[in-house]
Amino acid sequence: MSKSITGATSLVRSLEHAGVDVMFGIPGGAILPAYDPIFDSSIRHILVRHEQGAGHAATGYAQATGRVGVCIVTSGPGATNLVTPLADAHMDSVPMVAITGQVASAFIGTDAFQEADIRGITMPVTKHNYLITDPDEIPRAIAEAFHIAATGRPGPVLVDISKDALQKMTDFHWPTQIDLAGYKPVTRPNAEQINQAARLIAEAKRPVLYVGGGVIKANAAAALLKLAAVTGAPVVTTLMARGAFPDSHAQHLGMPGMHGTVAAVTALQKADLLITLGARFDDRVTGKLSTFAPGAKIIHADIDPAEIGKNRQVDVAIIGDLLEVIGELTPAIEAEFKAGRQSDITGWVKQCESWKRTYPLGYDQPEDGSVSPQQVIQRIGQLVGPDGIFVAGVGQHQMWASQYVSFEKPRSWLNSGGLGTMGYAVPAAMGAKVGRPEAAVWAIDGDGCFQMTNQELVTCALNQIPIKVAIINNESLGMVRQWQTLFYNSRYSNTDLHSKRIPDFAKLADAMGCIGLRCEKREDIDRTIEEAMAINDQPVVIDFSVHRDAMVWPMVAAGTSNDDIMVARELAPDWDSQEL
Repeated sequence: MSKSITGATSLVRSLEHAGVDVMFGIPGGAILPAYDPIFDSSIRHILVRHEQGAGHAATGYAQATGRVGVCIVTSGPGATNLVTPLADAHMDSVPMVAITGQVASAFIGTDAFQEADIRGITMPVTKHNYLITDPDEIPRAIAEAFHIAATGRPGPVLVDISKDALQKMTDFHWPTQIDLAGYKPVTRPNAEQINQAARLIAEAKRPVLYVGGGVIKANAAAALLKLAAVTGAPVVTTLMARGAFPDSHAQHLGMPGMHGTVAAVTALQKADLLITLGARFDDRVTGKLSTFAPGAKIIHADIDPAEIGKNRQVDVAIIGDLLEVIGELTPAIEAEFKAGRQSDITGWVKQCESWKRTYPLGYDQPEDGSVSPQQVIQRIGQLVGPDGIFVAGVGQHQMWASQYVSFEKPRSWLNSGGLGTMGYAVPAAMGAKVGRPEAAVWAIDGDGCFQMTNQELVTCALNQIPIKVAIINNESLGMVRQWQTLFYNSRYSNTDLHSKRIPDFAKLADAMGCIGLRCEKREDIDRTIEEAMAINDQPVVIDFSVHRDAMVWPMVAAGTSNDDIMVARELAPDWDSQEL
């Protein structure tokens, strides 16, 4: 009996069965057979201008929607251009499936034209990957890829398919069940560990809920609100968890870490218990690890067993899906409290509130009358409101956005946290807008970051994806310049971009089919933002000419203790002298 369809058609049918509604990509020789059935598919294909854009767009789509993002590119340089987005998604636990073409199986290993061992190259930065040379294996590989990407700790999966596997004939059989040996993510937490954690929480006099991005991945923000209400403990949200807990909530102390609030950083340092939910004790949060939260016992709940004890020894480890973990932990704590086992944390809460009042985030207006970048970002957040989606590049503008935009909802803040990828914002915002077309999507970008991936504005213009881009233009690689100011005696080696002269960002935006605006005066900030907000049928780019030497404060210098947090070049007060 003859086989009925090509491997390429089987691939497209597999993607349709996996529930894919959109994918981002660029055709090329090895993947070309797949583009013929894509022509007839119900899946929307968005033709990007660079494969890196396809990867970041898939990430942005996934982060904004919670669904698996998909990109498709060809072999060799097409595939290697995905390495950065794959590493980015891997670091930030983003569910993503990347399809790459590969040279025909007979040529693999011969250094054929546009051959690259993308499976070997990406093995360290993917959750799993495949090389498929038999067309009969395509449906199984795609089904498994989506299952692996979306379950357990989410992450990117790459499926590399040889050109001849796409060209050969096969039959389509979508697997009815998936059973992967060795891959059984634990979602239900162990009851004894839950009870041990509840007892520690009941005994704690200075507890802090240390919330990471895993809470958003687990769709557990509502459950976290209830847990916080039951415990009464102060809450800190990491860079990847902004929006997991409302900024406006009385218990929220803000973001911890290198550029966190004084209250959040100090509360962690002085805590006697960290209730760690989906966070990984990242170096940007802990500072010098040996000095981090020295008096605290640790409860660590995470879906990934490899994270437990990786950076910090724990007292109670809870492996499981955070929605289930929090769902079981909350009533266990309530039971402890009802049994009369509950420490009085009133003094601790008041102390944290005092730090929050005494050391709020703030900035000074530039004395020369130029535009404050913090004010620009703060006003964007206030005028757009909590239903907007804010996507940042990497650097000073990223930190200011995390500080001065008020995040009230999960999946409203997208950024490259772990890898710190410049150029992330524009393509990720494009992906977010495709996934959430009803939301206002703002890319808050730097003039350095913007010049890495702005070509995807052409994609946005041609595909009616009306994102807004606010370029915080200080004509510098701002964060690097800040470090040169503080640690290299103001020796500004290769950080001057001259980008208030070249290029003209507003004209560049116009040339790419977008609306280009410019703001150079304080009094024009609101009017310019509102002008951009009124345009909803084209992408809009605003060039905000801002003060060059504004700095991100507070700051914990790399490699130093969180106790040495700096507030505008001054050390914070001697915390050891503060009574708790």
